Amino acid sequence: MNLMELFLGFQAHYKVTSVIGHVFSVDFPQGYQDWTATDPLDLFQAPILKTESNPKAHICRHLNHEAYGYGHLVLWLDCDREGENICFEVIECTGFHVNKGRKVYRARFSSVTEKDILMAMKNLVEPNRNEALAVDARQEIDLKVGVAFTRFQTSYFQGKYGNLDSRVISYGPCQTPTLGFCVQRYLQITTFKPEKFWALHPYIIQSGYELKLEWERNKLFDSDVAKMFQTLIMEDGIVEVTGVSEKQEHKSRPPGLNTVNLLKVASSALGFGPQMAMQLAERLYTQGFISYPRTESTAYPSSFDFKGTLEALVHNPAWGNYVQMLLADGYLKPRSGTDVGDHPPITPMRSATEDMLGTDAWRLYQYVCQHFLGTVSPDCKYMRTKVEFSVGGEFFYCVGQHVTVKGYTSIMPWLAVNEKNLPQFTEGEKIEISKVDLDEGNTTPPDYLSESELISLMEKNGIGTDASIPVHINNICERNYVQVQAGRRLFPTALGICLIRGYQCIDPDLCLPDIRSFIEQQITLVSRGQADHSLVVQHVIQQFKKKFSFFVKQIENMDALFEAQFSPLSDSGRALSKCGKCLRYMKYISTQPSRLFCSTCEEVYYVPQKGAVKLYKELICPLDNFELLIFSMPGPEGKSVPFLPLLLQ
Repeated sequence: MNLMELFLGFQAHYKVTSVIGHVFSVDFPQGYQDWTATDPLDLFQAPILKTESNPKAHICRHLNHEAYGYGHLVLWLDCDREGENICFEVIECTGFHVNKGRKVYRARFSSVTEKDILMAMKNLVEPNRNEALAVDARQEIDLKVGVAFTRFQTSYFQGKYGNLDSRVISYGPCQTPTLGFCVQRYLQITTFKPEKFWALHPYIIQSGYELKLEWERNKLFDSDVAKMFQTLIMEDGIVEVTGVSEKQEHKSRPPGLNTVNLLKVASSALGFGPQMAMQLAERLYTQGFISYPRTESTAYPSSFDFKGTLEALVHNPAWGNYVQMLLADGYLKPRSGTDVGDHPPITPMRSATEDMLGTDAWRLYQYVCQHFLGTVSPDCKYMRTKVEFSVGGEFFYCVGQHVTVKGYTSIMPWLAVNEKNLPQFTEGEKIEISKVDLDEGNTTPPDYLSESELISLMEKNGIGTDASIPVHINNICERNYVQVQAGRRLFPTALGICLIRGYQCIDPDLCLPDIRSFIEQQITLVSRGQADHSLVVQHVIQQFKKKFSFFVKQIENMDALFEAQFSPLSDSGRALSKCGKCLRYMKYISTQPSRLFCSTCEEVYYVPQKGAVKLYKELICPLDNFELLIFSMPGPEGKSVPFLPLLLQ
C-alpha cells in the first residue's frame, strides 16, 4: 500500500507491507540432518543457521525489494519478545542493518485502534536488541536439547517396539515438564487408597424450615466413635443456640484480564483448548475488537481511558444498558493488579455482535467484555449469618448468606454468591432435634488435571510464556502423550507415562519444572541486558550435554518400562513383502510411524505416512531385490504412488 503523509513533521511517501510470523527459523546445517550419520551428542556443539521459515512465500526477497530506495523503516510487529525478534529479522531482510544512513524506528502499541496507532506513531522508539537476543537464546537451546534427545529416543525405541503409536518420541525442555505434571497427577490417582469416614448431621425444624446442621469436627475415621457421638446427641435430643453472628462480607471484583487467565477460563468455561483460544483472540485483536491478547499484566496504567472504553460498548445490545448504568452512577477504577511492564490487560476496543464474529469468537469476545465491565463495577457485598449450637457436649453450626449489593456479579453471574436464608434464632433458645443422620463416605482421589489447572501449574513454575503455553500443551496432545477427555481433562497415555517414569528413574531433573524455570530466568536476564546471550546459551547447553550422556548410558532403565508395556517389532504388524537382502517376509506395522520390519536382518524401513500400503503387481526391483509397493492416499481423490522401501530411506 502506498500513500503520502507527514512523518516527523516532513512530507513523506509511505509504503506498507507485512510478514507472516517469523521470517527465519533456526536449524542445523545439511551435514547434521541425517539421523543415521550424526551422533546426537554432536548436536550440542553443532553450528546452527537461520533459514527462511516459509521459502515458497519469498518473504525475505519481498521485503528487500519493497525497502529499496526508502530511508526510514518503522516496525509495527507485536510488542512482545517474539515480535522484537521478528523486528531484527525484518531489519536484516530490508538491508537497513548495513546502511548507517537509513533510520530504523519501533512502534509500541497495545491495540490496533486509531487512537493507539496515532499515539504509537508520535512516540517511536528504537527496537530492543536484548529482547531479540533472548528469543535467539531460547531457540538455540530448545533446538539443540530437543533434537538431540528426540533423535536418540525415537531411533532407540521405534527400532524395538511396534505399537508406540507416535511418529516421534520427542523431548522438550518445556514440553516434558508439562507432561510431567499430567503424569504426576495420574500417579497420585492410581496410588490413592480411599478411607471410610463418618459425619454427624442433626436436623432441626425452625419456623417451618428444616435445617441440616454442620459438625465442627467435620468427620471422623472411626465408626465406633462416630456412633457413640450419634447416641449422645440422640439421647440429649435438644440443641441450644450458643451464638448468632452477622458479618458483612464482600467478593472483590476481578483485576484486569491477562493471557493465562483468559486461557484458563476459555478451557474450563467455554470448552476451548489453549491453542484454539489464542487463535480466536489473535483474530479478534487483528480485527480491532480487543487489545493485544498476549500480556502478563493484570494492572491498568494510570493513563488508561476507562470512560472511552465504556463509551465504545454503550450501544451493544447485549450489555449496553449495564454500561449506561455504570456511566450514569459512576464506574470504579479496577483494583490493583500486577504490572510486569509489557501490555495492559486484555480489553474490548469496540463493540461487536455474534453475527459479526461467529459463534466461537463471539463467546470469547463476550467473556473479555464481561470481565472488563466486572473490573470497573462495585464489589459484591453480602451479609453472612452464622448460628452456633451445642448438644451433648458437641458443637454444630449453620450458615446463611444474603446479598445486599450484586456489584460485578450482575455482569458476571457465574461468580454470584449463593444465597441461603435462615430463620430467626435467639441466643439461649432451645430447639428439639427431629433426627440425627450419620453419613458414611469415602475419601476420593484428585481428578485428572484439567487444562485450566495445568496452565496454572505451568505459570506457577515458570514453564513457557503466555505465548508458548498453548503450544506446549498442544504438543503433548499431538505426540499422543496425553488425550483430552470430558471436561477438557488430560489423561496420560501409556507412552506418556512410560516416558516420565523413565526420566524419573534416570534423571528426574529432565522432567521437573525447576530446570526450565532456571533457563527462563536466565533468558529474562538476557532480555533485560543483565546477562550475555552467548554465555547463557553455552552454560545451559553444557549442562544438558552432561545430562544427555548420562541418559544414553542409563537408557536400559527406561527400556525396561517400555518392554513391559509395548510389543516388540517382531510381534507386531502383518507379513506384507519380501526383504531384498534376506528374501524373507517383512512385516508392515500400520501404527504411527508406519514402517516395514525385517526380523531376520533386524532392519526398519519407513514408508509414506497416513495412507494404505500394498504390494504392487508382485514386481521385484532388479537392482535391490525388494518388492515394489504402492502407497494410496485416503479419500476419493487420493493419489497412488509406487515406491521401493530401500530407496525411501
